[in-house]
Amino acid sequence: MDYGKYRFEQAKREKEAKKNQKVMEVKEIRLGLSIDVHDFETKGRHAMRFLQDGNKVKVSIRFRGRELGHPEIGLETMARFAEFCAEKSTVEKAAKMEGRNMIMFLAPKSSK
Repeated sequence: MDYGKYRFEQAKREKEAKKNQKVMEVKEIRLGLSIDVHDFETKGRHAMRFLQDGNKVKVSIRFRGRELGHPEIGLETMARFAEFCAEKSTVEKAAKMEGRNMIMFLAPKSSK
């Protein structure tokens, strides 16, 4: 068998496989600790759209100043956000403090 022909066929197969795969991006939604209802719903709709497109969503809350003393309020906001997006997502990584930020990852539900 001709090696050049073999390499060409191999490259063709790899290109075809690459065309069929979906690259999953991580989109970020930033919330404030004292976010109002309408702002919360708007951010939630954006997250739902990202999830519908097949992307993961990183939800983060930045604690500023005295807010750092109340991480329980951040956990409550994160839980509310996860519940808002529950029909389109699953919580991949639960809310956790990392320095001044609280981070949670949501992954789209598998469409089976």
